[in-house]
Amino acid sequence: MTTANNATHWVRTWGASPQAAHDGLGSLDDHPPLAEVTLRQVVRISGGGRRVRVRFTNEFGTAPVTVGAARVGLAALEKGAVRPGTERVLTFSGASAVTIPAGAPILSDPVDLPLPALAKLSISLYLPELVETCTCHDPAPETGWTIQGNAVDARALPENAETLPVWALISAVEVLPDAPAKTIVAVGDSRTDGAGSTPETNQSWPDLLAERLVATGYVSNQGISGNRMLNDGIGAAALARFDRDVLATPGLGYVVLSIGANDIGIGFAPSADDGPLAEFLKMFPGAPVTTDDVIAGHRQLAARARERGVKVYATTIAPYEGSEIYAPEGEIARQVVNEWIRTSGVFDAVLDFDAVWRDPDHPSRIKDDFHAGDYLHGNDKGYRALADSIDLSLFG
Repeated sequence: MTTANNATHWVRTWGASPQAAHDGLGSLDDHPPLAEVTLRQVVRISGGGRRVRVRFTNEFGTAPVTVGAARVGLAALEKGAVRPGTERVLTFSGASAVTIPAGAPILSDPVDLPLPALAKLSISLYLPELVETCTCHDPAPETGWTIQGNAVDARALPENAETLPVWALISAVEVLPDAPAKTIVAVGDSRTDGAGSTPETNQSWPDLLAERLVATGYVSNQGISGNRMLNDGIGAAALARFDRDVLATPGLGYVVLSIGANDIGIGFAPSADDGPLAEFLKMFPGAPVTTDDVIAGHRQLAARARERGVKVYATTIAPYEGSEIYAPEGEIARQVVNEWIRTSGVFDAVLDFDAVWRDPDHPSRIKDDFHAGDYLHGNDKGYRALADSIDLSLFG
């Protein structure tokens, strides 16, 4: 039992920003329909706790979604398996099944399940009816699976399981910690999402920051690959999703803004009438943006976060020369925005990711051993360098 002077509250320990399947990278385009199947998905939490609840999502769904049964448990070393003795049935207002309205999320009832920091949690949900439009996070850096029929209680993965390339219908895990805690939310694009890092190894910089903070680190990664601050495209714009993905976070204590790179990169990308680049740019509607627009967006996000009494940090925008979307005008814009981020005083602190990644002999490029071969995204070493550059006392 807690006292008024030593109260603990729910905090988010894992998150993935929801998006419509058709607004992602298309990973579900050729996947069989989700009907009469069990989804088994694995997430690695950050900080631990003694009770757990799961947030399911139909926020981009066009019709209700029925969950016929759901379970959680600690993931075993064998892929798709659940550690015996850790299985817990999830209920919803006491019922084993629930229908999630279109456009809505739903929280499971809490269950007692001791979770150590950095544990991998297995989440299983049975879908007895067709999911017309899947709300997901695309892609998922952890492999998931679909299993025919109701297999939520299967400890091992059946032979007929098929790979699920997205996090589907789940958006958060929340825990009741053993001591008062606060959640750090990182909102950003593919560089926050961990694109370019080794799958299955949790090498995004928010994951690595959670490792550095160990038991005291509750980190929710709200990055979306391809995301922008000002305009929709791949996922809703950060300005549009900020209240849901960030400000509604239980236990919110700190916000790290790492957004704006795609606004500049797409906004100043070389024009092309045909070819792969032209097809890629079609995914990003909206009028061209200016540096003033990007700066105003940062100001707006910071102001909205401060209304909740939380600290707001911002990262500078890392280099991208050598990538397909690079243009000299975009590099000038990046430098203007970065100078403002460093000197404006709008933020409680600045995390200078540009300084960490830039090649000292060619500052508009990422160091050769820090990028994933595309001059745009980090590799494991690059993301480790970002995480290691962060002053942990900012979250004390």
